[in-house]
Amino acid sequence: MIKIAMIPARYAATRFPFKLMQPLGDKTVIRQTYDNTVATRLFDEVYVVTDHEIIFTEIVKNGGKAIMSLHPHESGSDRIAEAVAGMEADIVLNVQGDEPFVKKEPLRKLLTSFEDEKVQVASLMKKFTDPTQIGNPNYVKVVVDKNKDSLLFSRSVIPFQRDETITVDHYEHIGVYAFRKQALIQFTLWPQAVIEQAEKLEQLRYLENGIRLRMIETAEVSVKIDVPEDLPLAEAYLKNLTG
Repeated sequence: MIKIAMIPARYAATRFPFKLMQPLGDKTVIRQTYDNTVATRLFDEVYVVTDHEIIFTEIVKNGGKAIMSLHPHESGSDRIAEAVAGMEADIVLNVQGDEPFVKKEPLRKLLTSFEDEKVQVASLMKKFTDPTQIGNPNYVKVVVDKNKDSLLFSRSVIPFQRDETITVDHYEHIGVYAFRKQALIQFTLWPQAVIEQAEKLEQLRYLENGIRLRMIETAEVSVKIDVPEDLPLAEAYLKNLTG
C-alpha cells in the first residue's frame, strides 16, 4: 500500500496572512510541519503543495519536496487532489500546514483505519478539556455515531446541551485527513454544498454526498495557528518540547 503525505500550504490565509512563513523556533511554521511529518517515517513520500513561490522555495532550498499548484483552489483537499492525480498512491494523508507539531501515533492510527474496507475518509478528533473553547467558532466540533463515523461538523456548539442534567462530551475536529485516492478525486468533482460554503468546512461536502468520515480519537495536544495570537502559544509549546 503506497502512502503519501500532502501538506497544502496557501500563502495568503484570511485570518492570519503569511502565517506559514512566520518564524517558529529556528524554522518557519511550514518547515516545522514538513520536517515533523517526514520524521514520523510513516510515508513513502511527503510533499508541500502550495500556491506561492515563496513557500515552494522555502521547502525545496532546505532539502524538502514541494509542488506548485496549477490552478487556484477553494480548499486544501482540492489542492492536493490536483497534485496526486497523476501519482501512484493508495492512501493520501492531508496534514494541515498550520498544525506544525505532527505526532506519529495519531497518524499511524489514521492509516491503520483503512484496513476496514468500508473506510473511504478518516480524520482525527479530540475531547474538549477547556469548556471555553467549545463555543469558539475557530474550534470545529464533530458529532459521531456509535461506530465513530461522523454525523455532523460545525463551528457552532454540537450537540447543544438542552438538558443540562445529561453529561455530554464535545469533540474538537483536528484537521488531519486521510483518504483513499479515488475518494479524494471524487471529492473534487462534486459541487460545493451550501452548508459547506456557510460554515467554511470542506468536510461537509463528503457528508452531503453520503460519505461519513471515520473519526479516530486522540489525546495528543494539537497546536494550530489560525490567528496571530496563536503564534506565541505555539512558540511556548515548542520551547517546552525542546527544553
